[in-house]
This record gives sequence, C-alpha cells and structure tokens, in this order.
Amino acid sequence: MARVTSASSPSQPARRAMGSGWRRALNPYLHFPRNVYLLLLFTLGKGIQLSIGIVVINLYAYSLGYKQDFIGLLTAAPSLGALLAAVPMGFLADRLFRTHRKPLLLVTGLLNPLALAGIGLTTSAPIMLAASFANGILSSAYWVTNIPMLTESVASEERVRVMSLNSFLLLGIGALGGLIGGLVPEGVGLLLHLPAFSPLPLRCGVIAAALAVLLPTAPLAFLRERQPEAEPQPTSALAAESISATPEAMPVTHPVVAPETTDAPTGIGGNGRLAVVLLFAALLIPDMLFTTGEGAVAGLLQLFFRLRYLLQPGALGAFSAGAGLLCGVMALVAPPIARRLGKLRAITAVVTLSAPTMLIIGFAPTLALSMGAEYLRNILRGVFDPIYATFAMERVNARHRATLSGFYSLTWSIGYSIGPAVAGWLQQNVSLSASFAVGTACLLLGISLLYGVFRRVPGANT
Repeated sequence: MARVTSASSPSQPARRAMGSGWRRALNPYLHFPRNVYLLLLFTLGKGIQLSIGIVVINLYAYSLGYKQDFIGLLTAAPSLGALLAAVPMGFLADRLFRTHRKPLLLVTGLLNPLALAGIGLTTSAPIMLAASFANGILSSAYWVTNIPMLTESVASEERVRVMSLNSFLLLGIGALGGLIGGLVPEGVGLLLHLPAFSPLPLRCGVIAAALAVLLPTAPLAFLRERQPEAEPQPTSALAAESISATPEAMPVTHPVVAPETTDAPTGIGGNGRLAVVLLFAALLIPDMLFTTGEGAVAGLLQLFFRLRYLLQPGALGAFSAGAGLLCGVMALVAPPIARRLGKLRAITAVVTLSAPTMLIIGFAPTLALSMGAEYLRNILRGVFDPIYATFAMERVNARHRATLSGFYSLTWSIGYSIGPAVAGWLQQNVSLSASFAVGTACLLLGISLLYGVFRRVPGANT
C-alpha cells in the first residue's frame, strides 16, 4: 500500500533544506578553540548570577527594612570594589598574568561565591556593604580578563561574532537567571508558608546566585595557557588595527613588541605616550557617562517596578528574564548591523534611540508602556554591547587591551557607583522617576563626545 503524504507536512527535500539552513547558521559558532567555549560557559554562569542578583538582592535589603538611600549604596558597593581593583587587575593581567591568566580567573571565580553568600547570610548593614564590596573586587578579574582572552583566542574577522555570542550568553541566556531569582523566593515562601517578600525566601535567592557562579568555575581548570604573542610592526596607522592574536598552535619564541607609534592606531593626538593617554581618555570618558546613565536606571529598576506597580518576585523575575533574553538575542544580530552601518555609526544610532526609552520607563502612566520601553531599551543595549566592545579593543594594540579593559572596568565601576547612589537618593527624596531623566542626559552627552572625537578617524566606521 502506498504511503500517503500529508500536504501540510514538508517534503523530504524541504526538510533537508531546512536542516542545511540551520547547519549553515550554526556552523560559524561551532569551530572556535576550546578556550572560547570554556570562557563562554563561565560567562553564562556569570550572567545567571547577575540576573538572579538583580532581582533579589535589593528586594532582600528592602525586606529587612532598609530604604532606597541605603539600597542605592548597597547596589553601588560592588562597583566601588571594582573601582579600586579594576586597574590593578588590568595591569596584573597585562604584566604578570599576560600568558598565564587562568590562575587569576580561577582563584577569583572560586572566592566570588563566598562574597555573595555573605550578603545573603547577614542582616547587618556594615557586613552587607563589606560583602558587596568584596564581590566587586573579586568580580573585576572576570571583567578585565574575559574580553582580552576572547579577543586573543580568535582571528580578527571572528571577533564581533565571538563578542556577540558572549553578550548573548551574558545578557540573554544568562538573563534566564531572572526566572530563578523570582521563582526561588516564591517557591521557598510557598513551601514554608511565608510571604515571598519576607527575608528568608529572598535570602535563598541570594544563595542561588552564589551557586550559579560557582558551578562553571571548575571547568576553567581546563583552559590552555597561550604562548607569548608576536605583534607585527604595522607600516601604517590603519594596519595597526588589524593586529590579531597568534594562534595557540603556532608558538612564538621571539615576540616582537610594537613601537610606541603604533599604540594609537586611530591617530588621535599624534604619536607616543601622549597619543595613548588621549586615546584612552577619548574612549573612557564617554563610557563613564554611558555607565552612569545605565546605573541610574538599571541599578534600582526592580525596586522601582515593585514600589510603583506592586509586582511580585515571580513577575519581576519573568519580566527581567524576558528583557534580558531579548537583549541577548539582539546581540546575535549585531555583526550584520556593524557591517552595514559601520561600528561608530551603529553605536551612535543605538545610543541615540536608547535615551528617550529611559524617560518613557520612568514617566509612563501605565505598566504596559513602561515595560514596553524597558524591553526596547534592552533590545538596543543588546546591539550596542558587542559592537562597542569590539570598537574599543580594535582601537589599541594587543599589549594594551587588558589594561584598557581594566580601565573600562574602572569607568563601569564609577558609573555604577554614582548612578545607583544618585538614583537611590532621588527615589527617596525627589521622586521615583527623577533618576530616569539623569540617565537620559548621561547617554546623550556620552554619545555626543564619542561621535565628536571619532567621526573623522580612519577605520572607526569599518
């Protein structure tokens, strides 16, 4: 008897074509070196930890009776710790650990969960602040080593793709930790017959964040130490941009250090050390404004939605996870956007569109409009992060990348120290919405400076 094929089901050639399409789409992500996948796994754990913490830590402090001004300081404390540790960590990564960064990442990765657990196992304000401060110090090792290690593990044409995948895991898949951060307190509260917003259920959420970063730390022991990198001496400023890491399979026994004139491939400020200083300033000052604006909005965002719209932990977690997932998915479309517009034009467009969404979040008359604006802000942020990371790393020589990454952690720390602290004070003393206006102003000023400096620099829009 002949088999009858449903007209609605795809034919075998069609199924083969669909399978082939998926393989073509995934193939560029399946052939990276082992170090890339180990670092991306750790990034995933870091993203889950951050997402859980975003939902539960501020709510835990609020459940203990602390107000927004203290919670703003608690949110700023990790950034203050990273502020002190980021640049020393960057110099350590460049000098002492340049070819042996694994021990630095592994040890700090094992200690980091202890600091997180310290936040959740106390009700004392000084101890909470100290543990949060230590969390920032230990986390800074990840921020100053991850991007340089990823950058040096692949060829230049693969970097935006790797950065996109890193952002997708950190901000997208990692954002599913928001679901954990919402479900753990509600589940524990249901089990113990306690309100989800009481201290014990929220404490369990903080412990879950510590476990999320502990589990992917052990595989870092399998990272391969890379060989010293040979930096070719470019013959032009534009050529300096294309310096890439030497593959692990091709050890170099006589590394060549690029001369000072290649330290500023963008051509800002002439040659030599002054050029490096001016280049770093041109990259870092706008970034500090971006992070200050982001910190003023995102630092106390979950508490804002709880106080204004009375959302429960589960709803907050689902909302946070959805926004983060959108952010991560959009990171995957960053490479074609960067190729089509050029990196600087893409960054400018995304930041300019992001600024008004902050105002809508804070001043919208309805929950639906405010949440919609937050989803749009995360979509734009997902496009921004990998393009901006690649843009910055390509502006400097390979031997300065970890140092620049350390300084970026410094500006992030300053921004996320000032932003949440100001937001907490404004929410307590002015209004819940005032911090969103501050965030908008910071973004617009930052992109004006970045575009004004780099718009005529060769290679900035490649």
